[in-house]
Amino acid sequence: MREPVEPSTFEEFWPYYVSQHRDAANRRLHFVGTTLAMGCVAIAPLVPPALAAAPVVGYGLAWIGHFAFEKNRPASWHSAKHFAWSFRGDLRMWRLTVTGLMDAEVERIEDVYDLPPLAQAA
Repeated sequence: MREPVEPSTFEEFWPYYVSQHRDAANRRLHFVGTTLAMGCVAIAPLVPPALAAAPVVGYGLAWIGHFAFEKNRPASWHSAKHFAWSFRGDLRMWRLTVTGLMDAEVERIEDVYDLPPLAQAA
């Protein structure tokens, strides 16, 4: 794997983000959490407390995915910049999942960055 370099743009951060979301169960939990959070935001004008629930369900399910399946810390915990980029990355991952392209993106990142098989990644 290449030596890590602190990214200066979201596009430089994206491969790192994907590398932290290689486990399919983790990605599924992110997808469900993001979808539920979007639903909370959508109904918030009618049910104002739903807005407060959005980050709880969105991040809660994502963090369960990281700790229970991926066995790593969420990328958003590293810095304020990573927090913002992680939110953007989660939305991109959601879109790629909806369009059926996320698995291929994970494979592409694994190939480009010569990542070990997930079972051996620690």
